[in-house]
Amino acid sequence: MKAGYRLFAGLAVFYFIMTVIYWQVGGEAVGITAIMLSGGLAALIGFYIWFTNKRLGGNLPEDNQQGEIADAAGELGFYSPHSWWPLPVALSMCAAGLGLLIGWWLTLIAVGALVVSILGFVLEYEKPSASAH
Repeated sequence: MKAGYRLFAGLAVFYFIMTVIYWQVGGEAVGITAIMLSGGLAALIGFYIWFTNKRLGGNLPEDNQQGEIADAAGELGFYSPHSWWPLPVALSMCAAGLGLLIGWWLTLIAVGALVVSILGFVLEYEKPSASAH
């Protein structure tokens, strides 16, 4: 995946050059900041791809011309098939956003509910230790 990090490194250099040109031409501060942050984001992604490629030994399955799709398959992680916790997380986050419009009292209540629902979501499969009895 050498082309991946080279592409993003090139984009980062391009954005940084365009930032200097835009600043010299007389662009406004918001545009200068946005282009500079775009360059930073491209550099961050390029560094991540380069670092991951280096840790994996430089030979990724997608670099193999005779490779199969199954060669790149791996464990994707554990996803709970029956969790209800995303619903209160989403509702409390929505209430927190509405609280910014309606009143700070609603934001405070919603942030409290958000903390409880995130803890419930994260700790859903944690089991208490046997020594707790």
